[in-house]
Amino acid sequence: MNRPIPLRKRLLVRLLITSVLIAICSVAATAWLAVETTTRAIQEEQGQVLAEDMDILRQLSGYAATHRDWTGVEETLRALSDKTGRRIALTTPDRTPIADSTKRGTTLPPRAAATVDPLHTDTFTEPGAQLTGIDPRAVGPYRLTPTERERVTLLAQKRRQCFANNGVETHITRLPSGRSVLTDEDGTIDGGQVPTPCADGLLNTPTPTEEKALAELTTNAGKCLDRTDVKLTAPLAVTVAFKDRSMLARYLVQKNPTVRDSTPEQVEKVEECVDRARRQQLEPYVAPAAELFLGHGDSAVPHFDMSTANKAKVTGVAGLVLALTVAVTALVATRLVRPLRALTHAAQQPPEQHVRVPVTTQDETGILAVAFNDLTERRERMEAQRKAMVADIAHELRTPLTNIRGWLEVTRDGVVDPEPELLASLHEEALVLQRVIDDLQDLAAADAGTLALHREPVRADELLEQVVAAHSVAAEAAGVGLRTAVDGTPWLDADPLRMRQALGNLVSNAIRHTPADGTVTLSAGRHGDEVRFQVADTGSGIAAGDLPSVFDRFWRAEKSRSRRTGGSGLGLSIVRQLVTAHGGTVTVTSEVGAGSVFTLRIPDAR
Repeated sequence: MNRPIPLRKRLLVRLLITSVLIAICSVAATAWLAVETTTRAIQEEQGQVLAEDMDILRQLSGYAATHRDWTGVEETLRALSDKTGRRIALTTPDRTPIADSTKRGTTLPPRAAATVDPLHTDTFTEPGAQLTGIDPRAVGPYRLTPTERERVTLLAQKRRQCFANNGVETHITRLPSGRSVLTDEDGTIDGGQVPTPCADGLLNTPTPTEEKALAELTTNAGKCLDRTDVKLTAPLAVTVAFKDRSMLARYLVQKNPTVRDSTPEQVEKVEECVDRARRQQLEPYVAPAAELFLGHGDSAVPHFDMSTANKAKVTGVAGLVLALTVAVTALVATRLVRPLRALTHAAQQPPEQHVRVPVTTQDETGILAVAFNDLTERRERMEAQRKAMVADIAHELRTPLTNIRGWLEVTRDGVVDPEPELLASLHEEALVLQRVIDDLQDLAAADAGTLALHREPVRADELLEQVVAAHSVAAEAAGVGLRTAVDGTPWLDADPLRMRQALGNLVSNAIRHTPADGTVTLSAGRHGDEVRFQVADTGSGIAAGDLPSVFDRFWRAEKSRSRRTGGSGLGLSIVRQLVTAHGGTVTVTSEVGAGSVFTLRIPDAR
């Protein structure tokens, strides 16, 4: 153990590396803070700009929805520009200028920020907004006269009082058309469910202005539907006209029998026709679509200030780096001393209480603990093997012993008579015990290195014939065919009894796991300096996840299989021990549903 310690494992080098890492972490933390602060400032700036853009688009769309053209929009553009510090320009779709917040003849941005079209928008959430993409402020011929507004307001106040008398709190909201409606705290029109005493239908009755507009809408929609099998026999309702397409469709289904009996495709066509008719009706009352261009004004240059919060962050990170430096240094020192303390404490314990020292490094302290840990690990492995063997043996012997004891006790008490069938069953349980004990003796001898082998020249073909003869009765009872295939006349130097035992265990397993009309094939042949035996079956196969465990002691492919039908779980372990004792190896390949192939490679030592 006097080998030199590598330079990278020395304590001095490790301390130097730790110092360099702390310095790198400090630089990385500072860079991260700078990037994070700048990124957040940029995100806040972008979020503010996006909110401003949406507000500009909303106001200009509202202007277009309430004016027949863009005449006079310059004043609105200048007011928005003064508020946001942005340049705002409007052009026609072919880029003909309409209005500009600045008098300078500067070039417009390459692409428009948005299209201002009140008949095709989806940026509004005001009361009455439609899923059809029409700005709710575009009311056109639906705008009520002052007299109609006053009358509808009185009806709304009366209904609100009726709602209050029935325990429903609502508010009066005036839509862009001038119509008053009731809304609750969630913004639901008519407060959701209308109390029965309040359902007089007066508030929702169309005014003359609305009746005229709805009649025109119904006519236009009907022209579109003339090309379909659906006909409108009733006008559209005013409340429906201010809501989305799905409510329009539901109203049409209720009022028009032909729509009610229509297919979903026809109802969809009705919705499309109503949308088209509504846009056609509103088009003369709104400004034409325009392209919106946004740019930076003189005061809109992005800038970032080191705010009080950011200064506090910088100070906090500096303090954190300092604390981290102290903590890492203390941690490294503690890690260097802890193994020495653990080794000292473990060495002071009695030998039977020695435990592994938790040292995983290869420096001076790690090398010091290697010898002590090796001794401890050997003792732990031996103790673990002993406990596992005791537990496995107890598990395997418990069931047959319990069965024998139970039947003997009930026979002794006169509950049952010692009939031949009972005695045969007890004898079979005793044979199970004997089989487990014999297997354990073989394994114990192999583990202790005392497994005696009586080697002699053996012909592989004769060995296979003997194994087939020994298992032919079991194979016939199971309806499984046994076959042999030998390439040439290979000889090997082996213990014939032990080789028959190993091959017999494999054949026995193959027969148990092969269905009727299946086959088990034993083959042998020379490959170089070794003789290769194979036992192949057409049985159920072994799952890929179970292949690494097939040679473990007490392992079974089918956990529910009993010891009488599934063996003791030691057969494959014995095969591996016997083959290993001959200086060979055993492997398995398998495919679920296709079968398994066990291969034994025995070197010829002659």
